Amino acid sequence: MWTRHHKRRNTGKLIVPAITVVVLSYFGFHAYQGDYGLNAKARLEVRIDRLEADLAVLEKTRQELEERLSLLQDGSLEKDMLDEQVRRALILARENEIVILTKGDRNKPDSG
Repeated sequence: MWTRHHKRRNTGKLIVPAITVVVLSYFGFHAYQGDYGLNAKARLEVRIDRLEADLAVLEKTRQELEERLSLLQDGSLEKDMLDEQVRRALILARENEIVILTKGDRNKPDSG
């Protein structure tokens, strides 16, 4: 009678650790590089800081515009403020006035 002897292979012992290493590597990579990983969190924090700085500038601009607007709305109309706005809108000046145009004048009327 013949008996079969199976030689034990070491490859069977390496299958589970190899699969474990592959799975852990996959999740480790995505924990760092993925859409919700550590890199994405750092990029998001930089973007938040930049947008908060933009928000601060916009809030300051809004506050300045609200202060200028309050001069026209308080029931008592400031004649100087009204005169300035009308002259700027109509691009008019008196003969004895000097007009200085600057590049960054954001209160200029639209040219369109």
